[in-house]
Amino acid sequence: MNIVTRTPDTKTVSLNIIRRILSYVEIKTKITSVFPFFMGLAYLRLSGYAIDPLKTAVFFLGMFCFDLTATTINNYCDTKKNRLPLQFSRHKAKAMLFSLFAVSVILGLVLVYLTDPVVLLLGVLCFFFGIIYSCGPVPISHGPYGEIVSGFFYGMVIPTILIYINVPEGSLFSYFLEGGKLSVTLDLRSCAGLFLLSILPFCLTANIMLANNICDLKHDVAVNRYTLAYYLGEKALWLFAALYYLAYLSVIVMVATGYLTPISLILLISLIPAQNNINLFFKRQIKEETFIVAIKNFLIVIILHTLLIFLGSFLPGWGPQ
Repeated sequence: MNIVTRTPDTKTVSLNIIRRILSYVEIKTKITSVFPFFMGLAYLRLSGYAIDPLKTAVFFLGMFCFDLTATTINNYCDTKKNRLPLQFSRHKAKAMLFSLFAVSVILGLVLVYLTDPVVLLLGVLCFFFGIIYSCGPVPISHGPYGEIVSGFFYGMVIPTILIYINVPEGSLFSYFLEGGKLSVTLDLRSCAGLFLLSILPFCLTANIMLANNICDLKHDVAVNRYTLAYYLGEKALWLFAALYYLAYLSVIVMVATGYLTPISLILLISLIPAQNNINLFFKRQIKEETFIVAIKNFLIVIILHTLLIFLGSFLPGWGPQ
């Protein structure tokens, strides 16, 4: 009797490797960096600024690579601490981590070369917090500040860098050294608009982290991980809802103050499905069943918001002149 063994073909092996890589970097979570980026692009067009293709492309690639890096650091450290398996051997996983990190650094330095030291400062800040978010004796993700840090860097820093590298010098702020003293001048209206614009992605991103921590509360406490959900208790659910309402309120304020066109108020329609998802999460906080509502709300709100900003740029009196 002959026993026939089948060796997986090259295509099957390649697909399996790709799936493992995408799982390792958690490609599905990259929405938190990609969509704030596109929102920033739409706002640039609405504000009438020309978009520099080279600077923008370098920033996007560098941002995306470092987002992948931060995720691999988090997975590598968490699985090592909790003695869980990875998609690859520790050696290969570490090699991928350092490769992504190296590419991120190179792209970051290229962007600094194309821009100025302010971008270097912001980039160093991103790298520093991206690393200590998962590494060190007390990682940020294991404490009550994970939502704030993730919301700040994904929701505020990404749009800030994108807009800064595309607007004319001095449009946001200007600085100069004289006699060893640093002088900084802010354009208050532009900075206020950027701050208000960042509130929505900040809230949506923070809520993904918050929903995840609420669902994982019992497990996290068992491994001495005390997140914001632990300190807030049942109030964490009310914060979850409040952050969405704050996101919608920021859009209303931006329209009222002239930063966005009235067409952006159509976003309020999305409050109906968003509220349904909030109600569902209030009833059950189970990772496999209801955590997805935070992802759905993120996509529902930010995609429509970005489209409305972009469409608003075509209204008379708005957009590139």
